[in-house]
Amino acid sequence: QVQLVESGGGLVQPGGSLRLSCAASRNIFNFNAMGWYRQAPGKERELVAIIISRGGATNYGDSVKGRFTISREIAKNTVYLQMNSLKPEDTAVYYCNAVYSDSKSTTYWGQGTQVTVSS
Repeated sequence: QVQLVESGGGLVQPGGSLRLSCAASRNIFNFNAMGWYRQAPGKERELVAIIISRGGATNYGDSVKGRFTISREIAKNTVYLQMNSLKPEDTAVYYCNAVYSDSKSTTYWGQGTQVTVSS
């Protein structure tokens, strides 16, 4: 069973920064990709950022481009999301996601971490 453990959420003022962490229970290269999604109240879950395990290519949702950066620390099986210039509309529960390298491309989710941007 794969486990994804998130940390780093909290309350921050507009314009501030936060860094989220997602620690996987397996080696990162067991996954095709890892990433972050978010879901605000009353809205659908949306892609924030993903990183492809082989090669490290990244992709971002339009609303976070230029403000958020996804990265990884392979030795720690951990993916990070650095969030800068935070806006109130970034308020959401952020979920870590991983797509396993099996025949079904099994998808795993973390438990979610709350990010609130408010003055």
